[in-house]
Amino acid sequence: MKLAVTQFITLDGVSQGPGSADEDTSDGFDRGGWLVPYIDDTFIAQASAWLDLADGLLLGRRTYEAFGRDWPQISEPDPFTARMNGLPKYVVSSTLTTGLWSPTTLLGGEAVTAVEQLKRRPGRELQVHGSARLASTLLAAALVDTLRLVVAPCVIGRGRRLLSEPDDVGLRLVSHRATGTGLLLLDYETTGPAPRGDYAGVADLA
Repeated sequence: MKLAVTQFITLDGVSQGPGSADEDTSDGFDRGGWLVPYIDDTFIAQASAWLDLADGLLLGRRTYEAFGRDWPQISEPDPFTARMNGLPKYVVSSTLTTGLWSPTTLLGGEAVTAVEQLKRRPGRELQVHGSARLASTLLAAALVDTLRLVVAPCVIGRGRRLLSEPDDVGLRLVSHRATGTGLLLLDYETTGPAPRGDYAGVADLA
């Protein structure tokens, strides 16, 4: 399987608490819900198309517990709930002893090693949603094949960032679009270490 990371971020890189004020208040974060004013039909259609590619979800403990609390309680029909609840979940955690959001497999041991083994299985995409710390770790370990960003046109000023300790990663833009509300929907492939060069003038760039 390929490993795909989907993240919602602000212009200043915050990924914490996009969906509601009380989604994630850890470390005193009080600015949640920043994505909601920009959600529109274009975003929903693209997010659903991305989820169509998933054969499993890979989650960190914090995101797993939040998703496992919220997704099973949604009763109104939408494009996501049945698939989020039905997909296999793989959880990277050294503290959980049981999974309450079925079907769940707990991955013990070191995260990078466990994910390397998962990627060897047949299938389309193993998708990371949320779980910013896990996503950053897997990017640094060169295990991420696809990075999908939904960038909201706002600056939050504080909160946990997706790439708080970024590593050296090159990306190739595969597709991009802007919604009517100003969201940027960006789809990247990883290409190895970020390329570098020395600028010697415009003629050198031809």
